[in-house]
Amino acid sequence: MENAVSKKKRGRTPGPVADSGTGQVQSLARGLGILERLAGAESGVALTDLAQRVGLSPSTTHRLLGTLEKMGFVHQAGDLGLWSIGVKAFIVGSAFVENRDLIAIAHPFLRHLMEKSGETTNLAILDTSEAVFLDQVQCHEMMRMLARLGSRAPLHASGVGKALLAAMADAEVAEILHKRGLSRLTVNTIDTPEKLRMALRDIRRLGYAYDDEEHALGLRCLAAPVYNEHSEPLAAVSIAGPKSRISDDRVAELGAIVARTARDITDAMGGRESTQIRAWGA
Repeated sequence: MENAVSKKKRGRTPGPVADSGTGQVQSLARGLGILERLAGAESGVALTDLAQRVGLSPSTTHRLLGTLEKMGFVHQAGDLGLWSIGVKAFIVGSAFVENRDLIAIAHPFLRHLMEKSGETTNLAILDTSEAVFLDQVQCHEMMRMLARLGSRAPLHASGVGKALLAAMADAEVAEILHKRGLSRLTVNTIDTPEKLRMALRDIRRLGYAYDDEEHALGLRCLAAPVYNEHSEPLAAVSIAGPKSRISDDRVAELGAIVARTARDITDAMGGRESTQIRAWGA
């Protein structure tokens, strides 16, 4: 009798514990899925629409929304009772933005990009009207591009600079050109506003910038912009190396790789690629 009771107890005990844990994890995942959907919506979302988007029943979605609302992560307002992101979600998101470290986050991506491309990779930011190099992963080749951290490059005559310009509105570009002009560094340097306008149009269409010996003879560079949470250019990532290795038939391949890396860093930083820039490049 005692053995039977013990066996019965042992058979029952694991069930509720496992189910409870699984249910809690499932509820958490569903709640986070709801927050993600609401964060991606430009305006409030109705209960039925939200339930359909997250693949849950309206009753389950309403129950989860109720819990999230009590905690301040979602908010229901308006005559239509639309749901949107709440103040608590903003506070949590802001903590990430305040504590993020661009160099620390981007560096592993730069290293992977170097290994994949075989060339030196760089990270630069915009400082007024110049690009400033913040980080670099040097390639393993004897002949390689070296940029001193903290050094500057003109926006119109560098891969990172043109990538940043292409991510700006035309009015911003015009203001920078008015202040800085288009100084000529090599025979390939873009030196007229019309040539620059055409170059930026191509960059917006392709998704990456191409410096073909415009900053230094014998040096080629491919770069793409990294965006912040406001879809503004935060930085630019680049591949740089001698023309002998970055040959014409490698430009498209390396351009696609650097553009992919820039998008990955943008995602890791919590940024959003500019839809307006994509439209300009169409």
